[in-house]
Amino acid sequence: MEFSGFSKKALPFLEAIRQNNDKEWFELHRKEYEEYILNPSRAFVEEFGEHLMALEPTINYAPKINKSLFRIYRDTRRMGAIKVPLKHRIGVIFWQGSGSRMQSSSFYLHFSPDELFVAVGVRWFEKPMLDAYREYIKDDLRREKLALVLEKLNAMGYKTVEKGYKRFPRGFHADMLHSELALYKGMATYKVLDPHLIEDGEKLIERLYKIYEDMLPLQKIIYDVSLRVKED
Repeated sequence: MEFSGFSKKALPFLEAIRQNNDKEWFELHRKEYEEYILNPSRAFVEEFGEHLMALEPTINYAPKINKSLFRIYRDTRRMGAIKVPLKHRIGVIFWQGSGSRMQSSSFYLHFSPDELFVAVGVRWFEKPMLDAYREYIKDDLRREKLALVLEKLNAMGYKTVEKGYKRFPRGFHADMLHSELALYKGMATYKVLDPHLIEDGEKLIERLYKIYEDMLPLQKIIYDVSLRVKED
């Protein structure tokens, strides 16, 4: 299936999920989900994955659920999880490395009736990645390099995820240059766009490629961090 963009019915369908969030309703509208969301998502992964390989040849992608695509059903059993069963935003991920896709430096996006969210990095480190990240930025030169990359991205209009801590972890203190980098729980940069961009396949791919090209220096740093994760 060639990707030409998502149907203009895709975003209204996601809004309908938000307004009718139960499994019985979804099963009655599963064909619409497949037509407006799932099938074009698969085509997008195939198309854009090939483009991304020009930026990062070792990127991983597959147009399958639990690979580049995410389940429409939410896991409501987890502590603190949102208790409605269906997601009204659609995520897509292209990840680098052999680890978990969510703990590997990745090119990520999601779209909903509210936004098209585009990001690079890892938004929330689990302990092995957090330990590797902190070890990485203990080095003055690496810490300065990361700070410079973030400064350039912010100057280009991209945002950095919020810090996750108020107190410095062991080995860091306020007098260190760029010490604030040790307060992050994850490290990613992102941009929020008009969700209707998904309806024009050519413009979507062109815009995403440019954004990810800008963000590539951070992608490379977080991939380097992932290579330092210590196995149990």
